[in-house]
Amino acid sequence: MNITFENQAALVTGAASGLGLAAARAFAEAGAAVALVDFDGDAVQAAAETLAADGHQAIAIRCDVADEAQVAAAVEQTVAAFGRLDAAFNNAGIQAPVSETADAEGDDFDRVIAVNLRGVWNSMKHELRHMRGQGSGAIVNCSSTGGVVGTAGLGAYNASKHAVIGVTRSAALEYAPSGIRINAICPGVIDTPMVQAAKVDHPEHMAAIIDAIPAKRSGTAEEIASAVLWLCSSGAAFTIGQALVVDGGFTVL
Repeated sequence: MNITFENQAALVTGAASGLGLAAARAFAEAGAAVALVDFDGDAVQAAAETLAADGHQAIAIRCDVADEAQVAAAVEQTVAAFGRLDAAFNNAGIQAPVSETADAEGDDFDRVIAVNLRGVWNSMKHELRHMRGQGSGAIVNCSSTGGVVGTAGLGAYNASKHAVIGVTRSAALEYAPSGIRINAICPGVIDTPMVQAAKVDHPEHMAAIIDAIPAKRSGTAEEIASAVLWLCSSGAAFTIGQALVVDGGFTVL
């Protein structure tokens, strides 16, 4: 199936690198005009300029997704630039230090929830306000395998990612009658800057996780981007409120 987003507009958060950048490029290559949104203004500007140099329509927006006012402004800027909003990948997320619950810092917990959960909720809220007016749209929220299974030492992260699935399913039921589809994607260990940093900080922990993957490798950002585009495409028109796991078989065990 040839997936196309010609004459459509997409918004991707956490788009300066990793999964977000791969998804932004995939949307652009499929014909969409793309708003790349990220906390790192310089990096996301460079990413958008690279896409534009390749002949794609792309803009960069600096935004802390934990701040609802900034998210609202980012969505408004996207619609002002492109005239519409058809697809969104709410991907921005952070990791907390690996720690047992009794030793974890409350500030770390609060920041992870603010970005990974409130950031997704903020993004959905303002994306949906525009899509509701159009009577169409598709949203994919980034959860994780940490949203469907537990992992020792990652309580705050797992809490945020479990909750992403919950808000995804609730919103999916609310807006399916309006022609808007909302799903979540649950990546496993993917070769992104976040995972690369984790390998440096916690080499034994990460080696054990990768060894437990039946596919015996990390995934690629492009593999996740392909799944995101499918979920946003007409080919997934009857897929609503799902949490699609893409993890090399890790959670099958």
